[in-house]
Amino acid sequence: MPLAGQVLAWAMVLMSPAEGQTSAEPESKVVTYDLTVSEITWSPAGRPVKALALNGGIPGPTLEFQEGDLARITVHNGLEGEEASIHWHGLLLPNEMDGVPYLTTPPIQPGASHEFEFELRQSGTYWYHSHTGLQEQRGVYGAIVIHPREPDVQVDREHVVVLSDWTNQHPDEVMRTLMRSSEWYSQKKGTTQSLYGAWRRGQLGQFFDRERTRMQPMDVSDVAYDAFLANGEVRDALPAEPGERVLLRIVNAGASSYFHVTSAAGPLTIVGADGIRVKPVQVQRLLMGMAETYDVIVTMPDDGAAVEVRATAQDVSGHASVILGSGPVREASDPRRPDLYSMGDTVTAGIESVHPERGMDAATADRPFAPYALLEAVEPTTLVHTPEEEAQVRKITMRLTGDMRRYRWGFDDKTLAEDMVVWVEKGEVLRIELVNDTMMHHPLHLHGHFFRVLNGKGDRSPLKHTVDVPPMGKRVIEWVANEECGDWFFHCHLLYHMDAGMARVFSYRGRGPRHVPQVDPKLLNPTFVFVNASIQSHMTMGRAVVMRDREDFLLRWDLGLDADEHEDREIDLAWSHYFDQNLATILGYRFTNVHGAADRAFAGVRYRLPYLVQSEWTFDDRGDLRAAIEKEYMLTTRASLFGSAEYDTNTYGEYEVGLGWTLSQRIGLIGGYHSDHGVGIGLSLSF
Repeated sequence: MPLAGQVLAWAMVLMSPAEGQTSAEPESKVVTYDLTVSEITWSPAGRPVKALALNGGIPGPTLEFQEGDLARITVHNGLEGEEASIHWHGLLLPNEMDGVPYLTTPPIQPGASHEFEFELRQSGTYWYHSHTGLQEQRGVYGAIVIHPREPDVQVDREHVVVLSDWTNQHPDEVMRTLMRSSEWYSQKKGTTQSLYGAWRRGQLGQFFDRERTRMQPMDVSDVAYDAFLANGEVRDALPAEPGERVLLRIVNAGASSYFHVTSAAGPLTIVGADGIRVKPVQVQRLLMGMAETYDVIVTMPDDGAAVEVRATAQDVSGHASVILGSGPVREASDPRRPDLYSMGDTVTAGIESVHPERGMDAATADRPFAPYALLEAVEPTTLVHTPEEEAQVRKITMRLTGDMRRYRWGFDDKTLAEDMVVWVEKGEVLRIELVNDTMMHHPLHLHGHFFRVLNGKGDRSPLKHTVDVPPMGKRVIEWVANEECGDWFFHCHLLYHMDAGMARVFSYRGRGPRHVPQVDPKLLNPTFVFVNASIQSHMTMGRAVVMRDREDFLLRWDLGLDADEHEDREIDLAWSHYFDQNLATILGYRFTNVHGAADRAFAGVRYRLPYLVQSEWTFDDRGDLRAAIEKEYMLTTRASLFGSAEYDTNTYGEYEVGLGWTLSQRIGLIGGYHSDHGVGIGLSLSF
């Protein structure tokens, strides 16, 4: 039976070895691997860039074992001046072997090595990846296959398929771009919501309804990728013969891409999810969240044709392919593009998750959601059997929250730095309701444990280690704290969301009353610097920001550029504190030569009004009030209309209107009229 008898028949995991002991029997075979993390030059999207590889390849080698083996894996850090780590995703193992730097396992210093050793208590398809910074996006990942003691599915051959996404940008720059609320990635993909786009679809009403409720434009993927890969290739070829049943062990190692998987051979038969066997079920198209694994069977046609198995990014911005066989190729299809204006797809996803009985339609649609409503465990997974046991279940609600404009993600409106630990007692059963208050999917992963996904299947609810929580929806998971007392990471596996704060530590109280989990300092309150400015023939305006968690330190300027030596200028130095996506305070000092004004201190609030109009209300130390509003509309994917107005009881009013056109990620054209400076044209710059 896979997964050591469905995690030792699931209930028997409560009898796992006491801490400090090993369950490895003398006859266990020791299987050794050496992995070296190094930097290489790679060009999967046509341009040579620096990447990180394992043993010189991306993905790293597939690590194969037999259930019951003792894995002994030595990881060497061949990087210069950069730490490394490897996490064994989905494996049940001692806490110190989990591979999360600082939290469970020391980071591997440059030039150093670390040996991991653990018994394999399970079988199935899993994977491994870096947990240091954003190294996973750069190529540090690979598959793990643990074969069961006895064959558990009848197939003619099997292949591993590791899906991933690739950007030619360094992921640190990707994170900076996301943090400064740039529209560049949606513009690059052509998914920017605009007035013209809404008008073309007859959805202007919905567009303005969304703006009225202060809901930001949605997209189903944060990043515009340069390539999507299967086993490191845009199009990989794998052997298969006519009529064969081929088992594909599919791993979604994408950093921030969900994939729709479709086969030209017909339905995919799901036989495993996150390494654990499930009752076979057929789907026409399979949605996989980041970090999930699925075992699916593809039946080859008898006529000798090769078939494409296509993994299409959820936003349909590209795909990767695996070609099975060697004959004429039958191509698979993409799903339809998401309707980002009506948000109907998103609403359906939420309904499916809140009402599992309605999930069948959502799982089988042209753009399906996670197939959880179809999954059924092959053995009972029930943890609670009596009213007395039910009374002892600990119930927790965790709300998934975020602000796409500031790119701030967390649970219950708090990041990992603000609220790190959820304490658990050894042996307790936890039932966690995960409520998604955002407009994005979040794949949540619990280290070192499996949980039941309560999907309406009763005692046959499937076991998983990663669960997709759809936009405005919820999932309920249930698990027992039966592993080694330690600190176990729980986080969104959308890499940039985790890096922005969507994570917690489930910490067993058995570590002692003074125990404090230690996480990678790079995950706590990173600092970002941005500059957004315009240089026009008549003026320059802009701001430079140093952002650290909820704090912004601002330099703002408004300078005239004509020949008049008395041309007005204003420069603000300020500090702003973020409360939520609608409210922030501001405190600063203004330097000015505006007629009738003088340098002064000011304080006030910044508040987002309906229709996403940004306002600022300040009083200064001379007793004057200033009220300002600004708004930008995207007319098309690249063209924008912007305007601002300001009234000051000392200097009276001014206003500006203009048009912008995005040329590239950093440069655009801009032109307009300012009531104080006149008409001008120039460039907008973003750094």
